[in-house]
Amino acid sequence: MDTLHLGCIADDFTGATDLANNLVRGGMRVVQTMGVPDGPLDASADAVVVALKSRTIAPGAAVAQSLAALRWLQAQGARQIYFKYCSTFDSTPAGNIGPVAGALMDALGTDFTIACPAFPANGRTVFKGYLFVGDVLLHESGMRHHPLTPMTDSSLVRVLQAQTARRVGLIDHACVRAGADAIRRRIAQLRGEGVQMAVVDAVDDADLHAMGPALAELPLLTAGSGVAIGLPRNFGIAPGGQAAQLPPAAGARAIVSGSCSAATRAQVADFIGRGGAAFAIDPLRLAAGEDLAAQALAWARPRLAEGPVLVYATAGPEAVQAVQARLGVERAGQAVEAALAAVARGLVEAGVGRLVVAGGETSGACVQALAVERMRIGPQIAPGVPWCHARTPYAQGLGLHLALKSGNFGAVGFFTDAFEHPP
Repeated sequence: MDTLHLGCIADDFTGATDLANNLVRGGMRVVQTMGVPDGPLDASADAVVVALKSRTIAPGAAVAQSLAALRWLQAQGARQIYFKYCSTFDSTPAGNIGPVAGALMDALGTDFTIACPAFPANGRTVFKGYLFVGDVLLHESGMRHHPLTPMTDSSLVRVLQAQTARRVGLIDHACVRAGADAIRRRIAQLRGEGVQMAVVDAVDDADLHAMGPALAELPLLTAGSGVAIGLPRNFGIAPGGQAAQLPPAAGARAIVSGSCSAATRAQVADFIGRGGAAFAIDPLRLAAGEDLAAQALAWARPRLAEGPVLVYATAGPEAVQAVQARLGVERAGQAVEAALAAVARGLVEAGVGRLVVAGGETSGACVQALAVERMRIGPQIAPGVPWCHARTPYAQGLGLHLALKSGNFGAVGFFTDAFEHPP
């Protein structure tokens, strides 16, 4: 096997493809696994991304899963470890970013790491330690209404400090803009002061590229996917088209959407507004015992030959809160995930060869239902969203092309435009 330069642990499935996409754009050959593999890596890759569903589970379970991924990546010879979380720093005062990062530091025997969720291409920037979503602070964005991880504080230093006993500091924008040597000096200074985790400012891609060489010697990086764009050159790798090549696409087209983010709600409305065929999944009807997955598949099958179909449980904050009040947060989420996962598998069995899935939890459930164990990462559709190719026992012919979209990513027309970008 070739040298595995970078071993990555992602806390959800869409985040994993988001990270892999940026590495592929930098010229790295990337394989994404769904969970920790049972055996050794049997493919040539410069980087491997292990996708977990650990973002919103109990902190102890998230730590255990992440450490298992680390042990597997170390066994494959990974030279540097990258813990990837969401660009909106999705977490609660209990974790899971701080506990997982701390456990990985202990396991790697390192006394310092960085934290940087910045992804300027998707409007996520960090300045003076404060996270912005577009032009507003994180706590003023739609993330304040997130059903599982509402973000009500934009200070990443405060948010991370609440999750760890380690001292958290800041590498501010003036330092980052001064370049890699200045960042290295600041890291040395912070270490001398007893700081073990440092939030790093970044407002554009130039900042991320400046960070790249400064981080080359750190055993562990914790970040969103943006930091990845500055890393391939550390390993002597330059951008090239070969890394993103996938088999040709075939089959029908479909979208499964469980995200309730503002971006995805706009994408659903745009698809329907253009005359797209759409079927809504109602959690209350699911809870009442209706088999909406079967109904959705019966509705979709005769329409697949006519164009993309959309099956969605996307709804606004008020509707989500009403359902959660009736069913409870966990029960409502599990019911929707199970239904959409059954829909995704049934669509693929019916001949769908290109499938877009919106939402991190939904993507995890759908990929698991399809028994996908690993994916090859292909060309970018939109910032943070690539086409991927997977083998699944439920697919026909050449396999399945998947796009796993974070709820917050993509332009308004994404659900239509995605199929105009060949995998």
